[in-house]
Amino acid sequence: MYNPQAPQYTTFQVKEEAELLAFILKSLDGISRSKAKSILSGSGVRVNRKIITQFDFHLLPGMVVEVSKRKNATPLTNRFVKLVYEDRHICVIEKNIGILSMATDHHQFCVKTVLDDYFRKSRQKCTAHVVHRLDRDTSGLLVYAKTIEAEQILEHNWREIVTDRRYVALASGRMDRAKGTVASWLKDNKAYFTFSSPVDNGGKYAVTHFTTLKSNDAYSLVELKLETGRKNQIRVHLQDLGHPVCGDIKYGNGDDPCGRLCLHAFRLDFFHPITGEPLHFETPIPKAFLLAMKKAAETSGADAQNAPV
Repeated sequence: MYNPQAPQYTTFQVKEEAELLAFILKSLDGISRSKAKSILSGSGVRVNRKIITQFDFHLLPGMVVEVSKRKNATPLTNRFVKLVYEDRHICVIEKNIGILSMATDHHQFCVKTVLDDYFRKSRQKCTAHVVHRLDRDTSGLLVYAKTIEAEQILEHNWREIVTDRRYVALASGRMDRAKGTVASWLKDNKAYFTFSSPVDNGGKYAVTHFTTLKSNDAYSLVELKLETGRKNQIRVHLQDLGHPVCGDIKYGNGDDPCGRLCLHAFRLDFFHPITGEPLHFETPIPKAFLLAMKKAAETSGADAQNAPV
C-alpha cells in the first residue's frame, strides 16, 4: 500500500519561462517565501514527475509542476541515496559512490537497506526489490520495484521496457574518435578479472556505443550507451580503446584526478511496468568530472577542445 501520508499535489502548467521558486510564489498566491523554500527542500515539488529541490531550476513552457502545500512527513535523507521519483509501484534513486546496490552478505549496508528503512519509517507496507545494479564505486540512477508484480515485469521484460540507459565517464587521455562502437566477448577468470576478446572466448558478447563530448591532452569526457549489460562492460571496453576510466584501480592506468571511479549512470528512460507511461530521468554530469577537465586544460595552457571530428 502506498504511503497514505504522502503529500497530495496541486498541479500547474508552465506557460512561460521562469525559475521554480518564483513560479511557486506566483502560482500559490499568498504563500510565504520561507514556506515555499521549505516545500522545495522537503521534496514537496515535482517537475514532469521528478522531485526537484533546486530553487533556481529553469522552467520551460509546457512543463508540469506539482506542488504539495506541506512537506513530506518522512523525507528520505541519506548521503548515499537521493530519492528522484516514487509512486506506489516503483521508486527511482540516484546512488552515490561507496554503497552497494544490494547486499552480498546478510545485514550488509546497501541501497536496499536504506530504502527499506525509509519505507518502514513512512509506514509503507513494502520492501525494495532490486531490478538492476551499479558497482559500489559507480554513481547514478537506479530503479527499484516496491511490489512483486512490478519487480517481475521489470525483470522479465527489461530489454523491452528500458528505452535508453546512458553513462558518462571521465577517461584517461585524448580520445581520437568522435564516436564509435566497441564489441567483444567478455569472460572472467578465476580471480574475477574480466578479459576482452575480439573472437568468441566462451564469454558473453558485449556491445558499447560511445560519443566523445569533450577532450584535452589529459582526459576525455565520454558518453556511453549499452546495447548489452555485461559485468564491467564499460570499464573493460574503455580499456580496450586505450582510454580507461579514471580512478579505476582494476582496469585503469593510475589516472585518478577525482579520487573516485569516474563513471556515472546519468540517464534512465523506461516504460512504467504497471501503467505503461514513458518515464525519463536524467542527472547532471558530476562536477568533479568537469572540474578535472577544466584544471587539465588550464595546466596545459589551452581550453578543453571540442570532440574530435
